[in-house]
Amino acid sequence: MAISALGYLGIRSGQIDDWSDFASNLLGMQQVDRAGKTLAFRMDDRKQRLIVSDETGDTLSFIGWEVAEKSDLEQYATRLEAESVVVEYGNAELLDRRFVSELIYFYDPDGNRVELFYKPMLTTDPFEPGRSISGFNTGVLGMGHCVLNVKDVDKMLGFYRDLLLFEVSDFGLSPYPMYFFHVNERHHSLAILGTEKSGFHHFMVEYKNLDDVGQGYDIAQLEEGRIAYTLGRHTNDYMTSFYAHTPSGFFVENGWGGRLIDPATWEPHETFDGPSFWGHERLYLPDDQRAVMRDMRMDAASRGVRSPNLIDCPWLYCKLGSK
Repeated sequence: MAISALGYLGIRSGQIDDWSDFASNLLGMQQVDRAGKTLAFRMDDRKQRLIVSDETGDTLSFIGWEVAEKSDLEQYATRLEAESVVVEYGNAELLDRRFVSELIYFYDPDGNRVELFYKPMLTTDPFEPGRSISGFNTGVLGMGHCVLNVKDVDKMLGFYRDLLLFEVSDFGLSPYPMYFFHVNERHHSLAILGTEKSGFHHFMVEYKNLDDVGQGYDIAQLEEGRIAYTLGRHTNDYMTSFYAHTPSGFFVENGWGGRLIDPATWEPHETFDGPSFWGHERLYLPDDQRAVMRDMRMDAASRGVRSPNLIDCPWLYCKLGSK
């Protein structure tokens, strides 16, 4: 019994036209026609990865996690109900809307709707991105990752780690508690931030080519206020990325070069170097809070903290001396 990947995300938003432009022209997703006041977006051969519903309250609507076996759903339902978590089974209408064969749903301690599903539907139609990109790094790694602000870290840690069996990759306790969880080789598919408030912080999409990130960065800079975090690189998953403000107020991390781990041998550990090696200036924060994060980066730089995986850089693929 195990969750295998982040499958899809649902967003409620009254900014439906803005989401159409953002997801297609900045992120590069393919918009798919849907009936009613709902937008759906593809990233690969899945029928849909991101669903945006025209509803009041710009916020996360649901998180869809894939399981490997149909029997996993029943086992999770039994496990959750034993802890007094109310579990519902998806009816035919819901399964049709999610394009999956089976589904259960329930709510985490902060009220986020969690859906576990089995056997997503695929399409043979080629993926046609909204802007020219090489594609997204998905497949067995899933859609990417998502990050939640949480009121009570201990309660949410118990729910996701102990009840849903997410594995901790690493954690940091400064400037606030941060826990990162893996469900496959992607360093983390879920993270929780102990900011003492509830809500969606961001989701991440990973591109196959660093230039797709850089060109997206150029596009985002054409619109005043679109950049939330400047270009930078994270210390734990080595992701090179920038963050953009979405029409709903939370962020999307546009990344490349994320770290892969071996779940069978990985040991969770505490980190002390702060979130980023360099960059990721948080433009949305007040100056004093930005200074705290900046000081952590400067301290890491003064100690010579570096990523060990420089071989992943695309400009090293060519043979020495070639032009």
